[in-house]
Amino acid sequence: MTKVLAIANQKGGVGKTTTAINLAASLAALEFKTLIVDADPQANSTSGVGLNPREVENSIYECMVDGVSVKKAINKTDIEFLDILPSHIDLVGAEVEMVSIDRREERMKDSLKEIRGEYDFIIIDCSPSLGLITINALTAADSVIIPVQCEYFALEGLGKLLNTIKIIQTRLNKQLEIEGILLTMYDVRLRLSNQVVEEVQTHFKKIVFDTIIPRNIKLSESPSFGVPAIAHDAESKGAVSYLNLAKEILTKNGIS
Repeated sequence: MTKVLAIANQKGGVGKTTTAINLAASLAALEFKTLIVDADPQANSTSGVGLNPREVENSIYECMVDGVSVKKAINKTDIEFLDILPSHIDLVGAEVEMVSIDRREERMKDSLKEIRGEYDFIIIDCSPSLGLITINALTAADSVIIPVQCEYFALEGLGKLLNTIKIIQTRLNKQLEIEGILLTMYDVRLRLSNQVVEEVQTHFKKIVFDTIIPRNIKLSESPSFGVPAIAHDAESKGAVSYLNLAKEILTKNGIS
C-alpha cells in the first residue's frame, strides 16, 4: 500500500520543503521507494534534488491542467529509490485555469492514481497558502504533516490550517488524518525555542512527533548543492533527525 503524505502549513519559512526533501531521502535511504511531488510554484523541492525547473518538460502543472500522464513527468534523482514529480513556475496560474474544470479539487488525486501502487511513499510539498493547489494536495493525501517552527509566531495561523483540514475531511477526503505536528528550527540554546516546544506539546499532546528538527547548517546549505542533507553530510544533526523522523513514521504506521 502506498502512503501519501502532504507537508502543509500556509505560513512560509517553516521548513516544508526541507522536510519534504529530507524525509523522502531518508525513506529512500531505508530502501522504501519514494516519490516527491513538488506542488509549490517556487519549485524548491525540484531544484533541491538536483533538477533545473526551467529544463523540466512536464511537471505537476501539465498533469493537473492538461491531463498529461504522471509517468511522463516523473524524473529519477541521483538517490536510489527516490523520484521526483517536478514543479514549474506555471503552477502559479493553475488555480485560475482550473476554476472551470470539473472536480477541480481532485485533479492531483486523479493524476496520482495511476502510480499509487508503484511507490511505498508519496510526499507532497505544498505551497505556503491554503489555495486550490494545497486543497488538491490534502484531497490526494492519506495524512498531513504540519511543520511548526520553534519561533515566536509558531501557533499563528495553525488554527486556520486545522480548520481547512476539517473542511476537507468533511467534504472531500473523509480518510484524511493528521500524521503529526513536526517542530522545526529548534535551537537548544534559546529559551524561546524551549517555550514553543512546551506550548505545542501541551496544546496538541499526542499528535506532536517525538523527533524535533534542529537548526543545522548542513540542512541549510545542502539545497545549494542540489542534494538532501543525508547525501551532503549523513552524520550531521539535521540528516540524523530526519532519519529519526522517517523511522518514527514507519513505527507509527506499523511498517518495519
